[in-house]
Formats: sequence, structure tokens, C-alpha cells
Amino acid sequence: MKPVLLKHFTAVSCIGRGLAQILEALQQQRSGLAPCRFETVDLHTHVGEVPGVDAVRIPAALRAYDCRNNRLAELGLSQDGFADAVRAAAAAYGPRRVGVFIGTSTAGILETEIAYRRRVAGGPLPDDFQYAAAHNTFSVADFVRRRLDLCGPAVVVSCACASSAKVFASARRMLEAGLIDAALVGGVDSLCLTTLYGFHSLQLCSPGPCRPFDVARDGISIGEAAAFAWLERCPTSLDGGAVVLLGIGESCDAHHMSAPHPQGLGARLAMQAALAAAALPPEAVDYINLHGTGTPSNDRAESLAVTALFGGTTPCSSTKGATGHTLGAAGALEAVISALALQHGFMPGGVPATRVDPELGAGYLKDNRRTPPNRVLSNSFGFGGTNCSLLFGRAA
Repeated sequence: MKPVLLKHFTAVSCIGRGLAQILEALQQQRSGLAPCRFETVDLHTHVGEVPGVDAVRIPAALRAYDCRNNRLAELGLSQDGFADAVRAAAAAYGPRRVGVFIGTSTAGILETEIAYRRRVAGGPLPDDFQYAAAHNTFSVADFVRRRLDLCGPAVVVSCACASSAKVFASARRMLEAGLIDAALVGGVDSLCLTTLYGFHSLQLCSPGPCRPFDVARDGISIGEAAAFAWLERCPTSLDGGAVVLLGIGESCDAHHMSAPHPQGLGARLAMQAALAAAALPPEAVDYINLHGTGTPSNDRAESLAVTALFGGTTPCSSTKGATGHTLGAAGALEAVISALALQHGFMPGGVPATRVDPELGAGYLKDNRRTPPNRVLSNSFGFGGTNCSLLFGRAA
């Protein structure tokens, strides 16, 4: 594939608003996970809640889109001058030549949960509940394009935890087909009762902060995030600090609705496809940002896939111990983290892996490594065996 330029990017998560705060938290190996105090949830678990989301105000003209998920999107768009940069870039191409591609899993389902609480027993949902704008999965893409005055193709990908990694693939295909000249990609997923109680019912939530690849790992910590990137075709010459998307790999092993293939088959196929798209061998990858959720089966399967392809020496880690598992936003958030690692010359260590499981053969980093990576692979694997790997690099 032809490389794609990440010209601008930004994110918000429980470890910070904007690139500077997120970078600082990663460099200090600081976690944003805390005991769950969300809404009416009564669960003994930790979550990665973004402070201040409910205080965000949606512009008056878009008030119909007001829901926690779109407020989180608004908060993300307002960081690092991203919205202004998008408007300036879109003006050069024309708003019809810019695509919007957003990944999410539950979108604005919290609004439906609230509407059901307000419903009179046996009666209809409240008259002011607007499914299309405040809950429907497409709501977040519609809100983002209207917020930024864009009118090109708009797509939402909702395939569990690989959603906002796969939007990079959708955008790249439209760019190469000549249907658009630039793309806004991203992921937005906010906390809600459905995911918190749903994962708890599957016995997948850790009572404390999640510990990916730790010998005592016992489940995930659910988080929330909004992350965005502006993609363009690569020009003939680039600044050495620029970050480019070199390869994308997708697969679907369809092994089980909620469990990975035990040998990590789909994960390995996705990583192999990303390398093939970039025409690079495994040894060209300097660091792997693992999917690394902190469940025993997921980390074991991913470790098997990584060691089968890369051996046990390529440095890797999961940043979900800092941010929590942000579900449909994880791919975009960890793409931004990968870009920060490339720009600032470090490999983030896992948080808080105190004792890496000796049965997992991957070269897991407990501490930050101040070795500048040139190429970073970022993994996102979802329920149902939907997998995506993104390979990023620094411009030569």
C-alpha cells in the first residue's frame, strides 16, 4: 500500500486531555484507573473515566446530538487545535472531498438507558428521546461532520474493540480509490451501564486496576476515550518527524463470540497482513503496542501470535493498564499513543506489570525504554474474532 500521512492527531482519555498530558502520563507510567463511581453502577471494579465529560456543552445548533458519547467527541475535537486544523485543511480540498470514519461500539446507548429510567411503567419512551441523533451508532459520525462543516462520505465502523483501528483501513481504501482527498478518522466510546454490567456478567472485569501480561492478571478495566487523526496522501517529501501509516492488516477468525482463538490465529494473520502491506519483514518492527486486555486467555493468545511471528525479542507492552480498555475507541487511542512513541523516541512500558507471566514468551517491557523506535505495530482485536493491526513509522 502507499503510505498515508498522519498530519494531525489528538486524544482524550483518563490519563489526560490532549497530547501533552497523555505523553506526560505515559512517560511517568501513570495510570488513570480508579474505583468505579459511574452513574448508578454498583460494581467492585476499576474504570478509566474521563473527568468533566458531563460539563461539556454541545453547540446550540447541534443540541439534538447531546449525549455523553458526543460530548466526549466534542471534548476530543477541542484538544491541540485539532478542529481548527481540520477546518483549514478541509478548506483546501473542499468539504465534499473529506471523509469521516469513526469507530464506536455502544455509541450513545447511555441515553437509551436514561430514557428507560424516565419511562412511565408500561408506557412509551419520553418524547424528547431522539434515537437517531443521540443513540444510533451513526450519531457520532454525523455529529462530527456537522460540527466541522464536512459533507463528504461518513462511515461508522462498529465491530467491537477493533472498530477504530479498522476505520484507518476504510479511509485508506477511499483515498486510494480517489473518492476522497483527505480523511478524519477516530474512535469515540463512552462509559455506560450496558458495557459495565455486560462485561461483569461475562466475569471479565478485574476488581482492581487491570494488569496486562502480569502473572496475576484477572480481567479488564473498562475505560472511555475519544481519539482523532487527519489523514492525507503522503507528499513526495516529508519532515523527518512526520508519522506515516505504512501497513494495515485485517482478519476475522470467527473462533468464538467472546474468546480469542487459543493460538492467536486471527491475530497473527492480521499482523502478517500489515507487514505484507508495508513490504517489511518482522525484524523491521521496533515496538508492538499490544491489544493486551489483561484477561488470562487474551494475553496468552496474543503472546503466542506475537512470538510465532516475531520471536520473543521484539519489545512490546500494553498501555491499557494506564487508560483502561476503551473498547471501540481503543484502536484510535493506541494509534495516537504509537504516534507519540515515534515522535518522542521512547517505548512505553506496561502499567502496572509488577511480575510478567513467565509463561508468556513475548518481550514485554515493564519499564519505559528510551530507544527511539522507527516502526511501531499497534494491535486491536475484538469479540467475534475481528482483528486489525496498524503499522506506523517515522518519515525517512
